[in-house]
Amino acid sequence: MSTEARKDPTEAGSSSRTTTTTTTAALSRYESQKRRDWNTFGQYLKNQTPPVSLSQCNCNHVLEFLRYLDQFGKTKVHLHGCVFFGQPDPPAPCTCPLRQAWGSLDALIGRLRAAYEEHGGSPETNPFGNGAIRVYLREVKECQAKARGIPYKKKKRKRTQLKSNDDDINNNNNNNKQPIKHLP
Repeated sequence: MSTEARKDPTEAGSSSRTTTTTTTAALSRYESQKRRDWNTFGQYLKNQTPPVSLSQCNCNHVLEFLRYLDQFGKTKVHLHGCVFFGQPDPPAPCTCPLRQAWGSLDALIGRLRAAYEEHGGSPETNPFGNGAIRVYLREVKECQAKARGIPYKKKKRKRTQLKSNDDDINNNNNNNKQPIKHLP
């Protein structure tokens, strides 16, 4: 890491102003977002009363964090009593709350799960990989889909049955046999 002072030509009247910049290896967008998310979660734990250390963190703290983030959401989620509940494109505004979108929460959990293990946590104790988190995300997904009137359908897996070579050979032999014709 190197630190250098230089003039910032973009500032008006910057002939005497200097800025200090820190040069580090360029992080990918994903890595910088992961770092920002990890720092945000750490700050959230510190702000709890009493503060929670990372070693004491469990899935309940993660669920509280996800609910806390809802206040900063930008996705309108219609309530059951709203006249626009179940309509994908409501014709008018309503007073329903803004929430975090399911996809954003899912991606956030993925980044925090990776960051936890990069910071020395074991996969077995990772609170971001807990089953309760997956259940919560599934409920958010279904709730938001119903509120918009867009069902999420599970993709059906195509199951192919593998037959042994003997079965294939026997089936091919049986299919290729000509019926026996009896002569008069």
